[in-house]
Amino acid sequence: MSSIFKNVGANVSNSDGYPGWEPNTDSKILKKTEDAYEKLFGEKPLIRAIHAGLECGLFLEKYPYMDMISFGPTINRAHSPDEELNIETTKKFWELLLEVLK
Repeated sequence: MSSIFKNVGANVSNSDGYPGWEPNTDSKILKKTEDAYEKLFGEKPLIRAIHAGLECGLFLEKYPYMDMISFGPTINRAHSPDEELNIETTKKFWELLLEVLK
């Protein structure tokens, strides 16, 4: 992308992106969310760390002791013209968010 813009005379700069963050497997909010998932859906959730640009790293830079997790619906081919959001999983994670907030 930089080459395309530079070829037409644009100034291009890149940032460092999002800082990484280490998931806390002993997290209280993780346990609450796991319990809520099992209560709502009758099965254990798939818990894993993935390579993705998430705002969690930005928050942890400012608030290093914050307890946090990231979860959400299924997204395929993210950040491409073919990006898709699985609507059924959106409803599921909305219900989960509401249960955790209770």
